[in-house]
Amino acid sequence: MQRPSPAHLPPLDPAAQEHSAAMAAHLRDAIMANGGWLPFDRWMAQALYAPGLGYYAAGNVKLADADGDARAPAGDFVTAPQLTPLFARTLARQAAQVLRQTGTDAVLEFGAGTGALAEGVLGELDAMGLAQTRYLILEVSADLRARQAERLAAYGDRVQWLDALPAAFAGCVLANEVLDAMPISIFRWSEDGSTVLERGVALDASQAFAWDDRPAPPELAAAVAGRMPALPGYMSEINLQGEAWIAAMGSWLERGAALLVDYGFPRGEFYHPQRAGGTLMCHLRHHAHGDPFTAPGLQDITAHVDFTAMADAALAAGLQVLGYTSQARFLMNAGLMDLLAQLDPADVQNYAKTVAPVQKLLSEAEMGELFKVLAVGRGMTEPLTGFSRGDRLGKL
Repeated sequence: MQRPSPAHLPPLDPAAQEHSAAMAAHLRDAIMANGGWLPFDRWMAQALYAPGLGYYAAGNVKLADADGDARAPAGDFVTAPQLTPLFARTLARQAAQVLRQTGTDAVLEFGAGTGALAEGVLGELDAMGLAQTRYLILEVSADLRARQAERLAAYGDRVQWLDALPAAFAGCVLANEVLDAMPISIFRWSEDGSTVLERGVALDASQAFAWDDRPAPPELAAAVAGRMPALPGYMSEINLQGEAWIAAMGSWLERGAALLVDYGFPRGEFYHPQRAGGTLMCHLRHHAHGDPFTAPGLQDITAHVDFTAMADAALAAGLQVLGYTSQARFLMNAGLMDLLAQLDPADVQNYAKTVAPVQKLLSEAEMGELFKVLAVGRGMTEPLTGFSRGDRLGKL
């Protein structure tokens, strides 16, 4: 896969450069402390989550609202909840079915961003007669947590923030673009196809970050070999941390369903021979490129999701796999078009402002096909409306 070059990225102001230099120094220390080589998943974890320095922990403005919301004047990328409140309202309709079917009254969101999804879900649940619903948020970024608290202040004690995974939970779990931000391992098959190598980060003679491949440990090598045939020189990613997160859900999700929305593919497409360079991607000031070593601490680092692996992890943990389909199909099934029909076409300005983002959510050329929705759960007895047509479970 040919990734965009970082050559034409926007210039960084002095404060940003200083922060990135501090993050780079921290990463160099981590590499040296590990004998001069750090597996990429550990490097990525530090770049994203190191206290006070990592991208998600350092107070940078990360998410941009499409309408120029003053709470997010810059940012590095736009997520679906920022595009239009109809995304959150549609998810709320699916969440309402889960809550009613299970007799529960709680939603748990992972990585709530600016709070736009929570705000939209709560508003729609209230309109649907579920005003008693509690909303729990697990957020690793202190900066984003503060923004969420400001945005959701009107809901008072109904919104609570957790510092760790719950010991037990019953209700609806929401995770929009969470799995793609979990640290991934990068592997490469040797040129003769006989060995799985793990890609790590070392330092070159000038102390710059450099790729360095070493024989993969047995667990990683076995996981790779069990998912794809040996393809000489082939490189890709594997998200063992994401699978562990799903597996852990099997121990604390007592009753209910989790809706996992992210970009990715089933395994046959994820490890397609033509996708020989993997899916690693970085986002800096709305520029996408493929070099994670650029501006560490200032840019997001992501990889697409192997949804087959996530479904397998759920089944192994004793959870049900309830549905899998494209974002476009899920949103249409769950009621997005009904919400759109409630708008007044005579209000030309507002109508046009709403329709354009919806088209982006649904278009196969934009987010509609690249993004998928996987639902897993326990104790669910009725099919979820979001998968009533176009369910692709058979393709996992």
